[in-house]
Amino acid sequence: MLFFPFTTDAQNCMKCSKYEKSNSGRNSCIPRNINYLSYEDQLGSTLSFISIILSIMCAVILGIFRKYCETPIVRANNQYLSCLLLISLMLCFLSSLLFIGRPTQICCILQQVIFGIVFTISLSSLLAKTLTVIIAFNATKPGSKLKKYVGTQLSIILIIVCSLGETVISAVWLASNPPFAEADTLSDPDYIFLFCNEGSVILFFCIIGYMGTVALLSFIAAFLAKDFPDRFNEAKNITFSMLVFCSVWVTFVPAYLSSKGSRMVAVEIFAILSSSAGLLGCIFIPKCYIIFLKPELNTKDPIVRK
Repeated sequence: MLFFPFTTDAQNCMKCSKYEKSNSGRNSCIPRNINYLSYEDQLGSTLSFISIILSIMCAVILGIFRKYCETPIVRANNQYLSCLLLISLMLCFLSSLLFIGRPTQICCILQQVIFGIVFTISLSSLLAKTLTVIIAFNATKPGSKLKKYVGTQLSIILIIVCSLGETVISAVWLASNPPFAEADTLSDPDYIFLFCNEGSVILFFCIIGYMGTVALLSFIAAFLAKDFPDRFNEAKNITFSMLVFCSVWVTFVPAYLSSKGSRMVAVEIFAILSSSAGLLGCIFIPKCYIIFLKPELNTKDPIVRK
């Protein structure tokens, strides 16, 4: 930006610094406006309110599952994995708060790493729940060798392995080219955009791609198990939730790359909240509906008769 010290048509001009712009009279420099997604903004406050409400919903549903832990609908779908999934979803909602506020070095590192690992735990829990249904159904066949895999041990190992893969990618990212806070002074002459630079764009999309791979495996497994004869078989719900998840993150990539400033951060927060809410709504809301509104279905007798 250029300004004229005292009058127009001067022979010599002075250049404003990259953090300043010339005023309307072109005779002095004034600070440029700073743009980032803050809690004071309407968009930032709305997204933070939604994330808190959704995390409270997870806590309430977790309390409901603990209270009705002995009922068939809770026990039939591995209550421990359900609780782990609810806790990880609650952390996913809360992790979106790291994206709001003035970017700092520590926040830039934590927001992507925590989100990636916690979301991978959620998706691997779904994969484990689906594989548990498949193994349990096929283990009842005569001569099946899958009986030794029935139980929670295989599920725990699967979740640890999937989460370890995401952790390794995150560790390589932080060791090689970690995210950092950056100020964009070139995109707009009137604004300075504060944002978190991913550092390595390749590793950033490797994390997104790894989550997409786990989600795709969960979708395939759930699709294969959706027709199993079980009143409380949640494979259909998992299949639909994976469709919601994949739809959100497929549209996220072009929207994220075409945005800048606070809008770019809002796009990622929206993707986190909407995909997590899709998992919460598709999997747990039907269970709460049966627990409170259709208690006659939440008994052993219908299962035995079927």
